[in-house]
Amino acid sequence: MRPAERGAVTVEAAIALSALTLVVLAALGAVATVAAAVRCTDAARELVRLAARGEADRGRAAAAALAPGGAVIELSTTAEEVRAVVSAAPVGPLPIRVSGRAVGAREPGAALSSEAAA
Repeated sequence: MRPAERGAVTVEAAIALSALTLVVLAALGAVATVAAAVRCTDAARELVRLAARGEADRGRAAAAALAPGGAVIELSTTAEEVRAVVSAAPVGPLPIRVSGRAVGAREPGAALSSEAAA
């Protein structure tokens, strides 16, 4: 090895490790995003299921337990149907939001709670 080339392997290894680290971080971020999207969908589904039965308060508690931390839970109801949207930011520093939506028919005889109508 010539004296001018000393340390070239070290620099190449540092660049390769940096690129590998970025790829691993991107893959972990993608997995976290998909997992958060699934959790949001599960939370919205559970909220709609309980709200359609007239148990909106219980549904909100269940959705909050299922949703990722810091998720925004929205519930809207009409006389015939219940809609829920749960959204969250899965990877803190990135401006990405995922959401899950669910719609269900209100069960006959289910009471419309005042909180669910808001």
